[in-house]
Amino acid sequence: QVHLVESGGGLVQPGGSLRLSCAASGVIFSIHAMGWYRQAPGKQRELVATITDTDNTNYADSVKGRFTISRDNVKFSVYLQMNSLKPEDTAVYYCNAEVPVGSEESEYWGQGTQVTVSS
Repeated sequence: QVHLVESGGGLVQPGGSLRLSCAASGVIFSIHAMGWYRQAPGKQRELVATITDTDNTNYADSVKGRFTISRDNVKFSVYLQMNSLKPEDTAVYYCNAEVPVGSEESEYWGQGTQVTVSS
């Protein structure tokens, strides 16, 4: 079993910055793609950013140029640096990891961390 634990959320003023972290634990030999998703009240969960095990990244248009995703393959961790935050970035942010298990791949989610952007 793999567990993902996020940290780094909180309350920040518009224009401010936050850095989210997510660490995976359990029986892990490698992780393929990792990513961040978010869900605002009354809305569906949406992709924020993903990063592959070869460091290819993908961002939602709404965060391009403001957010940066990175990972540490030794620590099985993924990070999200969020700059120039806007009120519309307010949401619960979830970490996601695709972990190979034998010939298959399993997807895991963290419990989420709240990000609130407000003055």
